[in-house]
Amino acid sequence: MFCSKKKSLEVERIVKANDREHNEKFQYADNRIHTSKYNILTFLPINLFEQFQRVANAYFLFLLILQLIPEISSLTWFTTIVPLVLVITMTAVKDATDDYFRHRSDNQVNNRQSEVLIDSKLQNEKWMNVKVGDIIKLENNQFVAADLLLLSSSEPHGLCYIETAELDGETNLKVRHALSVTSELGADISRLAKFDGIVVCEAPNNKLDKFMGTLSWKGGKHSLNNEKIILRGCVLRNTSWCFGMVVFAGPDTKLMQNSGKTNFKRTSIDRLMNTLVIWIFGFLVCLGIILAIGNSIWENQIGGQFRTFLFLNEGEKNSVFSGFLTFWSYIIILNTVVPISLYVSVEVIRLGHSYFINWDRKMYYSGKATPAEARTTTLNEELGQIEYIFSDKTGTLTQNIMTFNKCSINGRIYVFVLSGEVPDDLGPKTDITKKKEPVDFSVNPQADRTFQFFDHRLMESIKLGDPKVHEFLRLLALCHTVMSEENSAGQLIYQVQSPDEGALVTAARKLGFIFKSRTPETITIEELGTLVTYQLLAFLDFNNIRKRMSVIVRNPEGQIKLYSKGADTILFEKLHPSNEDLLALTSDHLNEFAGEGLRTLAIAYRDLDDKYFKEWQKMLEDANAATDERDERVAGLYEEIERDLMLLGATAVEDKLQDGVIETITSLSLANIKIWVLTGDKQETAINIGYACHMLTDDMNDVFIITGNTAVEVREQLRKAKENLYGQNRSFSNGHAVFEKKQQLELDSVLEETVTGDYALIINGHSLAHALESDVKDDLLELACLCKAVVCCRVTPLQKAQVVELVKKHRNAVTLAIGDGANDVSMIKSAHIGVGISGQEGLQAVLASDYSFAQFRYLQRLLLVHGRWSYFRMCKFLCYFFYKNFAFTLVHFWFGFFCGFSAQTVYDQWFITLFNIVYTSLPVLAMGIFDQDVSDQNSVDYPQLYEPGQLNLLFNKRKFFICMAHGIYTSLALFFIPYGAFYDLAGGDGQHIADYQSFAVTMATSLVIVVSVQIALDTSYWTVINHVFIWGSLATYFSILFAMHSNGIFSIFPNQFPFVGNARHSMTQKCIWLVILLTTVATVMPVVAFRFLKVDVFPTLNDQIRRWQKAQKKTRPLRSRRPHTRRSSSRRSGYAFAHQEGYGELITSGKNMRAKNPPPTSGLEKPLYNSTSWIENLCKKTTDTVSSFSQEKTVKL
Repeated sequence: MFCSKKKSLEVERIVKANDREHNEKFQYADNRIHTSKYNILTFLPINLFEQFQRVANAYFLFLLILQLIPEISSLTWFTTIVPLVLVITMTAVKDATDDYFRHRSDNQVNNRQSEVLIDSKLQNEKWMNVKVGDIIKLENNQFVAADLLLLSSSEPHGLCYIETAELDGETNLKVRHALSVTSELGADISRLAKFDGIVVCEAPNNKLDKFMGTLSWKGGKHSLNNEKIILRGCVLRNTSWCFGMVVFAGPDTKLMQNSGKTNFKRTSIDRLMNTLVIWIFGFLVCLGIILAIGNSIWENQIGGQFRTFLFLNEGEKNSVFSGFLTFWSYIIILNTVVPISLYVSVEVIRLGHSYFINWDRKMYYSGKATPAEARTTTLNEELGQIEYIFSDKTGTLTQNIMTFNKCSINGRIYVFVLSGEVPDDLGPKTDITKKKEPVDFSVNPQADRTFQFFDHRLMESIKLGDPKVHEFLRLLALCHTVMSEENSAGQLIYQVQSPDEGALVTAARKLGFIFKSRTPETITIEELGTLVTYQLLAFLDFNNIRKRMSVIVRNPEGQIKLYSKGADTILFEKLHPSNEDLLALTSDHLNEFAGEGLRTLAIAYRDLDDKYFKEWQKMLEDANAATDERDERVAGLYEEIERDLMLLGATAVEDKLQDGVIETITSLSLANIKIWVLTGDKQETAINIGYACHMLTDDMNDVFIITGNTAVEVREQLRKAKENLYGQNRSFSNGHAVFEKKQQLELDSVLEETVTGDYALIINGHSLAHALESDVKDDLLELACLCKAVVCCRVTPLQKAQVVELVKKHRNAVTLAIGDGANDVSMIKSAHIGVGISGQEGLQAVLASDYSFAQFRYLQRLLLVHGRWSYFRMCKFLCYFFYKNFAFTLVHFWFGFFCGFSAQTVYDQWFITLFNIVYTSLPVLAMGIFDQDVSDQNSVDYPQLYEPGQLNLLFNKRKFFICMAHGIYTSLALFFIPYGAFYDLAGGDGQHIADYQSFAVTMATSLVIVVSVQIALDTSYWTVINHVFIWGSLATYFSILFAMHSNGIFSIFPNQFPFVGNARHSMTQKCIWLVILLTTVATVMPVVAFRFLKVDVFPTLNDQIRRWQKAQKKTRPLRSRRPHTRRSSSRRSGYAFAHQEGYGELITSGKNMRAKNPPPTSGLEKPLYNSTSWIENLCKKTTDTVSSFSQEKTVKL
């Protein structure tokens, strides 16, 4: 508590490098992380507190206390304390086991090794032992252990490249830049060990894109910003090594600050059972009051005469006090309506369901030898009630792999195919040769051997010297920001800032146009074996407004060419009029590519006149030197020269989806599950993936894009979207409506049913921040819930959690969040169910999750099979359990009217103790664990079967009252049929057999047989275990009955087994068996008749499929799919380019290029550049500007 209090008051942090003793004064957190809930000291109190939050556990504790009072206890105390201790112990062991695995996962992360500078030498140290102020060495492709201040790196000028997919979902590389004063330290261990700078910075916070601080060293102060910081969760890329100083560690890192806290999750059935237990207790109180009043009346009118008849010497009893004691006695006797064995059975069933998930071979990913894992055992049935899925994009839906899939050159489509994925039919438009042998690239030593190409026509065009094809590939090799280097084996390695560029340059390399090297003034490529050096005259950088990138180069012949690539919607407007025919053809190709979900770029060039270019270059220099409207003037000059372009074609890159993503999303959509994608990636990329996985389709009625920069703009855009969706038939609120929230949500649910057509909503992060404000969020929620698909892009980890909380709170729907990175942890913890994908980006998401597996496609089986079965089984279990216990317990109530309300039990006390523990426990467990209504394949083939769980149809308050009524009817039959039969009954030998003990044995036997027949009727899927448990339980009952009523056990325990010889006497009477048969038929036949009529007259989809299964066991249905038609009247751009502005300036400045023979430095020289304007410019431009999305049917707001 003290530490947490101190942390909340921390306003700034002061850290001294290489001085642990100084930093320990401030009691900063170490680098150990905790995702577990308990430790050895807190386990018992916290776990007991959580368990007694269950009303039932508190209820049983109260009953135990009552049973310890001799005056009112009709049952011995051990009948309650033993099951109570058992259930609490089992739950505690399960919770401890779950937490043990969290501890083990924590230890796996905490015990990772890192090189730390200690005592002037690098030592391997565990992550958890890293302290604030330590200096750490990172190597290429290593995860960052803590939040570091970058000191120096292997790259020129202290640059390093990082991948932040764990934090924001983006796979494109980002640049970090060390201060010039610290970059001089290099890898000199002695100088680094003497580094004693002091960092004063902001307190720990969750803002990923902001950092403020200063470094004081050698008498100077240096400003620090986010570009000097490397955050935990990042991965070092394309940088051999770097050194950093720990500023924030462990729970103080921005990654962990965004993780949220671990919540205690309970299912909706748990919450319903809490309510039902309170209702049942109220029902018991009413029964107790009735019987207590009856006892007071009986005691007042008959009790005195009864005592005289029995020659009792007691004085006259107070009838009111007698009724008071009787009330508590009946509360104890009737408590078996909710026996504690219910909770033991629930935990056992959930444990069994969890093991089924763990053992499912169809959810085992052989690629990484990763099985599915249920990391908690308390939420299984909730998997069958999911209404909303919130999914990350990068690494969850996609593989983080870009492949050059197709291209269109001069009006012809060429197809690239990965090995093993050769299509049987490449379509009529491609007119491709039917050869399926891969093209031989042995003549090209630099070709990528893992990537095969099957379109021989393109290679023939290259060999024949087709000028358009050569120019197309030349453009791919020249127009980019890729850096190249050779490794120790002499192989050419590319350092790419975005995976899109890597795919394009690699494709050109494969086809013989190999990018070799670059300087700030030149680009060298190898064209079909010949080295050619181009002079780089200008680099027109990419940004999200221009949506294109261009280079101007001079070839060896002296010709000046402008090569450009970018969004087709932008580039097509810049084309020369002579391109009209080619433009129409290429547009058709782009439409085809976009329909397949590929990321497209248009490719064009222009020949420039030398004189014109020199004039333009002079104007550009003047614009760059201007102080006013510099950016606008430069942008105008870019527009001036990027015109009258000649179209070459287009590229189509596939952001490879994980296997089965499309089928999974389609199937889940048919199950009426709404899928929202929450990603930190760019808008175009997110939209492109939405189309690729068929969440977004061209036949949608409208796609609403919300891009407002203020709350007023966002509110207005949401209003316009709703007006477009509803038409003018309803009035809208502006956030200050007179509707009460509940009334508004009821109205929304009605409108949701009446709105027809498919709609999608796309909203970016800064608009979402305004939309989540209190006066706008109702509009956002209403619109989003009416849309088939929702895509939120550029969102922070906390915004993901806020969106989940919004739907949880206001829609009262069961939510599931799925992700693979640390940026998904807060979302995973906020949702009812959190699923972690054990991908390439660490274990943070898995550690925080309730379930984990390796591929998104397994979500379909987790929900539609395991989730639906778990919900189905749990509901059947609860219905049967409440039924049998009402039937078992309420017999005492009817008996009370015939025993003078004396709290006499109708059964033998041992039967009461063993009924729920032995006689009926195993059959209901077998049904709860193994039962199936339909097979797993049919559960997947018919996703509509999932809807009863979403609507909570199988167990709710209405179902409970039906079970209660069924139990009451059965208890009436169980008591009054034997009672009427025994009235003046004589046995076969003429003796009177209507004694209490024979009556008790007859009712007990009838009860066990009736509930056994009932569970046989309820069982849908018979296994050997079901047969053994049901019929074995009957055999066990009779065995124990005869044993306990035998002379031998009576002679040993005469006071404990008073029913001596009764079983043998009763069970030999034919009339007793006729009474048992009559009771069984009277209780079971109405159920059989009702179910037969219901299935025959009003069959559900479930009933129809079960009937079909029985008739056609060997056939499998075709999966039902929604027919897909694409509009031909409009064309959607497939443009998406994961690139960051500023790399052109970085390249032309030469700051990221190594010198071939760097001169030795003493560290005293003046820096060769006098400011960091280029890096500041790069940082300033990293924030994406609002980008347009052109589509004829899309609503532009």
